[in-house]
Amino acid sequence: MPELPEVETVRRTLARLVVGKTIEGVTVRLSRIVQRPDDTAAFEAMLEGRTIREIGRRGKFLRIVLDGLVLVSHLRMEGRYGVYKADEPVEPHTHVVFSFTDGTELRYKDVRQFGTMHLFQPGEDLASPPLSKLGLEPLDEAFTFAAFRGAVAGKTTKVKPLLLNQEYIAGLGNIYVDEALHRAGIHPERPMQSLKRSELEALHSAIVATLKEAVDAGGSSIKSYVNGQGEMGMFQQQLSAYGREGRPCYTCGGPIVKTKVGGRGTHFCPHCQPIRRSRTR
Repeated sequence: MPELPEVETVRRTLARLVVGKTIEGVTVRLSRIVQRPDDTAAFEAMLEGRTIREIGRRGKFLRIVLDGLVLVSHLRMEGRYGVYKADEPVEPHTHVVFSFTDGTELRYKDVRQFGTMHLFQPGEDLASPPLSKLGLEPLDEAFTFAAFRGAVAGKTTKVKPLLLNQEYIAGLGNIYVDEALHRAGIHPERPMQSLKRSELEALHSAIVATLKEAVDAGGSSIKSYVNGQGEMGMFQQQLSAYGREGRPCYTCGGPIVKTKVGGRGTHFCPHCQPIRRSRTR
């Protein structure tokens, strides 16, 4: 599933490609993609004649801001947006087509068919599910150490499942949680309440640094992720823990181990990320 860096990369790409374009018509080919309103004909009619003013993001969700409406889109497992000329062949698994007045189209393709679209009045989107349930935005200036500590400190939940919970921090997924924990030297099964202030500071810094580096690299092309122009991200070449089972840790040389934490495949270094905090560290 695309995580924050991948969605941010798609946002930046679409901002260059479709902002300022006016929708001439919308065709929904798979009704279950549209969650709100529940009538796809109404969805199509409401968007007709609207101009895209901004492409935003909240966690793993895209916010397509139009005249008088906001379209909230989640890519889920394999959703992709692409911009095409109207006369180009429509690829299989293309479920929603936004036709623009300039003869181009924004097409949403989703092999797994898990993606969702919600249409809201401006301001209503942030106050309603799914966005209203999201926690701190880790690339915002408001994501200070104090805010992070206030959200997670003292929780009895293991560190990794808590970081994956979107109600605490929005946008983190399996790849970047593993990477941030490895960078911070924290075992994924440590209870959050066991972390000392210095460890929380290290984790906060690791989350921000990992996400910023991933965004700069265009995300990680694990499995089938591509951005809105069909380009692959390159951060997978910089991964230190995720997907490196049995390979040497870049810090200590010991093998990266894979296990399951909270039902999710988890990669870490037992030496650099001990389960118990050493008194001498």
